Amino acid sequence: MATTKIIATLGPSSKSKETIRKMADAGMDIARLNFSWGNHTSHAELISFVREASKEVGKQIEILLDLSGPRIKEDVGHHVDQSSIIVFTEKDRDDAIFGVQQGVDYVALSYVKGKGDIDELRAFLKEHNGVQKIIAKIERREAVVNLEGIIESSDMIMVARGDLGNEFPLEEIPFVEKEILDVTNRHNMPAIVATQMLLSMTDHATPSRAEVTDEVFAIIGGAEAVMLSEETATGKYPVEAVAMMKSIAEHVANHIIK
Repeated sequence: MATTKIIATLGPSSKSKETIRKMADAGMDIARLNFSWGNHTSHAELISFVREASKEVGKQIEILLDLSGPRIKEDVGHHVDQSSIIVFTEKDRDDAIFGVQQGVDYVALSYVKGKGDIDELRAFLKEHNGVQKIIAKIERREAVVNLEGIIESSDMIMVARGDLGNEFPLEEIPFVEKEILDVTNRHNMPAIVATQMLLSMTDHATPSRAEVTDEVFAIIGGAEAVMLSEETATGKYPVEAVAMMKSIAEHVANHIIK
């Protein structure tokens, strides 16, 4: 069993070349750029740091551009504009062109409703000579209902548990996650499990036992990748969080082989 890929979000806590290099050395496979924050200048700098770090540690670190979608930014966060019928916004279009120009590896589309949203992004990338793989973020109830069609047009699926928690009762989220992983496994579609995987490591050097168990069962359930968000973007221990997530993933792989 191949070790699960580790996706780490870059942000204020991980914006230096040295920290990014340490994260790459600790096990980061994909660097996520969250376009709900920052600008093209700051993201271009991060991309250059990732590529320099890749050379220094001797392995390819892929780059994921996460489009913000119909979000309304606030001082301490953001929320989705539920009144918007547009998924692929004008800002997203501008950011996607930037991603093509920068040669990123993945583009993630936020608040997907159905297959047509992915097709629209695919056509736009092709129009601009982009060959990026598309990640469909499953954040809406509609996307869960329309999952089979979304899978047909996507290259990877993200179980975005944060916003799913606004669509379903919290006690249902584990079952929604399992349902999505069951369907993606059936279609041999790679899936990412995201949100609060090791959240306590935002402030602490070690995770909770429950978080470790959460990651283990996400991987056993079929996740090809697991993702760190605020743990590495704004947390105190970005390198340690990557190293811990990598260690857990390797332990799962070794356990299954045995």
